[in-house]
Amino acid sequence: MRVYLIGMVCVQHGGAVVPQRAFPGPQGRVVFAMLAAEHGRPLSRDRLAEELWNGEPPAGWEVAVRALVSKVRGLLEPVAGRPGRELVSAAVGCYQLNLPGGAWVDLDAAGAAVHRAEAALAAGRLEVAGSEALVASMISRRPFLAGCDGPWVGGRRQWLQEVRVRALECLSEVWRRTGDHGQAARDAETVLELDPYRESAYRQLMLAHAAAGNRARALLAYERCRSRLAADLGIAPGSALQALHLDLLRTP
Repeated sequence: MRVYLIGMVCVQHGGAVVPQRAFPGPQGRVVFAMLAAEHGRPLSRDRLAEELWNGEPPAGWEVAVRALVSKVRGLLEPVAGRPGRELVSAAVGCYQLNLPGGAWVDLDAAGAAVHRAEAALAAGRLEVAGSEALVASMISRRPFLAGCDGPWVGGRRQWLQEVRVRALECLSEVWRRTGDHGQAARDAETVLELDPYRESAYRQLMLAHAAAGNRARALLAYERCRSRLAADLGIAPGSALQALHLDLLRTP
């Protein structure tokens, strides 16, 4: 079974598909996404209600949550070929999604891929690092539950952005080490579009320009960082970035 929560919410198993339009509106998608993200772990009805109604559930919200869970069960049952109450079990005010063995969830895949990429990069396995980082970046760049808002959705969006940032930084390092300095700089710039205060991305940008033989652009990248941090946060770049800046200034 493959579960897609990023981009279009969808479930595939064998030749069967549950498309996004089959879920009962935005609330149904949120319920399924929360259960799928926490698969194998119990999720309280109170937490579902807090997300669905932004902390202000209406009277009779328990009935509404049960109805949404029941609809999700009904969608999954024919696809998985298992009783709905086995797929989404209930106990002590909680629900739990029990996916079949070997199931794939895109959120899990993105997080695992970026971890593998960073580990491979640290070990000098550049081809593996680049491949895994590309997977993490491709998954995490898509929108998550568009049109839905709530503390859990917001937190997951932030987590996905961090996954993408880490993946792009990894890719930038891989490109620089393999000689593609232009792509290394482009990926670092994309990171800075997502997080304009990330000093590690400025470092990647400086190193990429320096490796390409363009010391002036590397120094300008440092000045961008210094100016941005000073104007917005009232701080100076960290010691590591300052040291790189000094090394570039001393380079003939």
